[in-house]
Amino acid sequence: MDDLSELIESWPVDNAAVGVTDDSATLGVGGEGGFSGPIASVTKLFTGLTGLIAVEEETMSLDEPAGPDGSTVRHLLAHTAGYGFDTADLLAAPGKRRIYSNVGIEVFAEHLTTRADMPFADDLRMAVIEPLGLIDTALDGSPAHGIHSTVDDLLAFARELMSPTLVSSATMDEATRVQFPGLRGVLPGVGSFDPNPWGLTFEIRDGKKPHWTGTRNHPDTFGHFGGSGSFLWVDPAAGLAAVSLSDRGFDDWALRVWPKFSDEVLARYTRS
Repeated sequence: MDDLSELIESWPVDNAAVGVTDDSATLGVGGEGGFSGPIASVTKLFTGLTGLIAVEEETMSLDEPAGPDGSTVRHLLAHTAGYGFDTADLLAAPGKRRIYSNVGIEVFAEHLTTRADMPFADDLRMAVIEPLGLIDTALDGSPAHGIHSTVDDLLAFARELMSPTLVSSATMDEATRVQFPGLRGVLPGVGSFDPNPWGLTFEIRDGKKPHWTGTRNHPDTFGHFGGSGSFLWVDPAAGLAAVSLSDRGFDDWALRVWPKFSDEVLARYTRS
């Protein structure tokens, strides 16, 4: 396994940890070994996968009503239900704009709690965390941003996204496909994009510039970053995923160093 520490020596953080994997094994790690911390909005991917499992188990469907009038589970997971970022106030009709919303994800989790007849944290634990053996991952707070984890656990989760065992490949393909194509919207901390493609909790890179992934990342790259200074991306064309944790919140520094790191990873590991 490669030591990737040299790739993050210049990062303006006190502590960070990174890792790279393909769909079967970790290829490299670097930084602070054993670093554990909040993953902030990367949490949404865990929440999304919990929802996909519920769909396959027929606990709910993607197109059943949920949230405001005219909205469905699909709208909530794709940030098109109309809620504001951190408010239940409706800023648009469902399906009209891509408004990134913590509230929308929380409303989804409440909906699943009702349909599954169990607390969402228990559902997440039994459906995702325990089956994947994520021993250092736990939800403490909002299903939109409340998980703490480690690089090792995030790498295991990324492998599940690349080669799913908890849901079918068809379901994962649907989740990482653009939902409600053509909608404009803001990627918080990065910029406004028209369109702003998104799957079912998975942000899709497409041609966004600037972006927190690398210039080498394929447009089909999907994942999420967190305000805690964390990220997870999967590049299906390269057959690679990368993750990061840090102790410095997301800001301009991340947009300077993360893309370079991602490009270096892709240059090193992409199969010719």
